[in-house]
Amino acid sequence: MTHGGQPGPRGAAFLLAQVGAHASERFANRVQQIGLSPAEVGLLRMISRQPGRSQQAVAVELGVVPSRVVVLIDSLGHKGLVERRPGTTDRRHHELYLTVDGERTMIDMRSIATAHDDDLLAALDPEERVQLKELLQRVADQQGLTPGVHPGYRQAGGRRKPSASAGATGHPGEADAARSESTQTGTD
Repeated sequence: MTHGGQPGPRGAAFLLAQVGAHASERFANRVQQIGLSPAEVGLLRMISRQPGRSQQAVAVELGVVPSRVVVLIDSLGHKGLVERRPGTTDRRHHELYLTVDGERTMIDMRSIATAHDDDLLAALDPEERVQLKELLQRVADQQGLTPGVHPGYRQAGGRRKPSASAGATGHPGEADAARSESTQTGTD
């Protein structure tokens, strides 16, 4: 039964969607306080984990049109968080790097992501959190979801045709967009 004694949806899929939408909204509110969108945070995380990637490579991994990535990079560049450098092997492609301010922002984001995770999972003890993460990872893997790519990227920027390699990348999810690799409580 749900609030008010009325029966609610019975499936786990509904609960996943409900909690996911709630978590996304809460995360967006948290990062908005530092002037960023969840998409920008996710892109900062991607660049932080693999500096020197091209805009094109990022677009392919995200499964969006390159112009969507250009808009996000332009925004992050205007905020002084990301810089484009001429490609070392192909000058037609820009390589992406975090600036010093971008690195500082990532440190702030780790704290925000930890607080978000702790707030969202307050009802669970540490062992249950690990178990939940493992179960959700199994579901995500079975569904063929691209690690580290939140579906919101595709919704916000138009779809690309899926590439054969798009599902084979290994980056952590946006929910913990900036969590360091050493932190094991979250959706890494």
